[in-house]
Amino acid sequence: MDDSARRDRLTLALSVWAVLVSQVLLYPGVADLVQALGGAGDLDAGMWFLVSEYAAFVVFAGLWGALSDATGRRVPLIVAGALGGAACYLLLTLAPVLGVGFGGVLLIRVGAGAFTIGAFSLSMTMLMDLGGGNGRNMGAAGIAIGLGAAVGSVVGGRLSMADPLAPVYGAAALLGLVALLTATVTDRSPGAETSGAGVAGDDADGDGNDERAGAREILRKVVDRPALRVPYAFGFIDRLTAGFFSLVGIYYFRDVFGLDAFGAGLVLAMFFGPFALLQYPMGVLSDRIGRFLPVVVGSILYGFSIIVVGWSPSLPLAAGTMVLVGVFGALVSPATMALVTDIAAENERGAAMGGFNIFGSLGFLTGFLLGGSAAELLGYFEAFVVVGFTEIGIALVASRAVRRLASSGESVAAPVVGEADD
Repeated sequence: MDDSARRDRLTLALSVWAVLVSQVLLYPGVADLVQALGGAGDLDAGMWFLVSEYAAFVVFAGLWGALSDATGRRVPLIVAGALGGAACYLLLTLAPVLGVGFGGVLLIRVGAGAFTIGAFSLSMTMLMDLGGGNGRNMGAAGIAIGLGAAVGSVVGGRLSMADPLAPVYGAAALLGLVALLTATVTDRSPGAETSGAGVAGDDADGDGNDERAGAREILRKVVDRPALRVPYAFGFIDRLTAGFFSLVGIYYFRDVFGLDAFGAGLVLAMFFGPFALLQYPMGVLSDRIGRFLPVVVGSILYGFSIIVVGWSPSLPLAAGTMVLVGVFGALVSPATMALVTDIAAENERGAAMGGFNIFGSLGFLTGFLLGGSAAELLGYFEAFVVVGFTEIGIALVASRAVRRLASSGESVAAPVVGEADD
């Protein structure tokens, strides 16, 4: 890999990192922020504040990806998504001044999610475009995600104690940084060199035939590739657990152990810290030993460690177990994302990663809703048990499918597990 590609990998990883920080900044002080924006500040209001953004992620992730595949351009779309997200965050800070009610605040959150998912998903797709090892590139994405969550949880807790709206200003600034960073990256999407102005359906060679399929056709081809359902399912459950910790975990550490926003953010960072630092080496490991052990065995260990956090009778034990949750999560995450790259054809990567992020966002939504409902109806420990066994369950149910994919050569050019390619 040349120096330009290495530089772009670092820049794209920084972009992914900045988007994650912008999101997680709001989590530790979500109760105080919701109150400042006109909500009740309880678990239910916090849940809907987070759900509104991720609902937009679900709707728009695939559309951004398919549009980038159809136009052969990713950089302009990332810049547009980042700037649109920054504008929505700034608008959110004006809600109390403008007299916007909490319903209006949720609509602004939907808008922010619609833009931000474009910057996030397409930055990850551009890492897929780099080559040089799918596990390595997804490890770079994973370490950016983990470090972003770790930094955001600590800094967000501190900022929220100074001013509940301070994390929102920080999020807007970070998304502006994403726009600046990605504007310097070489666009390596398939067809970028021949796409002219980047309009879907360009006839670059003048033969009267479109060089690229339209967005709808790309989405259909991805949907028709059954092998992608395996990493999508794991991505759904893994993000479910992350959504659970982002909402229920924060309230759990504050309610049960009496922590303030900063303290809860520190404990959350004990998960995200090792989760981040181990992503890259774990991604490289999955390139060497295959995807089966990291995905299946890692998921089982990950699920059991989640249950132990909810069972822990003391803060030191709970916080220490959060470190193990991060280690096992780091084993699973890059290998799962690398499976997407292994399976997807080059001209379908944007839609494939968009699909992965759709399922991931659905997982976050489910984590918020399932975790919040279980915690309120059953209790915190029972909620941890439900989520932990969900992670273990997907590993057991899908283990044969993962083994089949891992032993098939993981070709990106040929169909996997017998499906017909279009």
